[in-house]
Amino acid sequence: MNKRDIHRIMDIKLYCEEAGATIERFGKDFNIFKNDRDFLKSVSMSVYQIGEMSIRLSGEFKDSTKEKIPWNAMRAMRNLFAHEYSDMRKENIWDVAIKELPKLLLFCDEVIEEAKSKGVIE
Repeated sequence: MNKRDIHRIMDIKLYCEEAGATIERFGKDFNIFKNDRDFLKSVSMSVYQIGEMSIRLSGEFKDSTKEKIPWNAMRAMRNLFAHEYSDMRKENIWDVAIKELPKLLLFCDEVIEEAKSKGVIE
């Protein structure tokens, strides 16, 4: 666990929180999500940025945590956003936002607390 990875995890946490706040603001309703372009784009951008930040984590960190977090799947989704956004299924984006981001947020909180307890960050 190094300081650079922890800062990336802190960035990932921020994007998880932003997506969660957007979902709370618009409502946890897929029908609203799929029909409101601002809602869709806001959540999509957070998911994209999470994928972008995950690419920048060290291989050592990803290897040590791959049983908890599907880093390769996150990178793959980021690539879809970057290269095939218009073809992405809204259902898939919604599922990630509703089911996976809360788990990722908890993981980030655990990592940050562990880093604090080890003196990696304050």
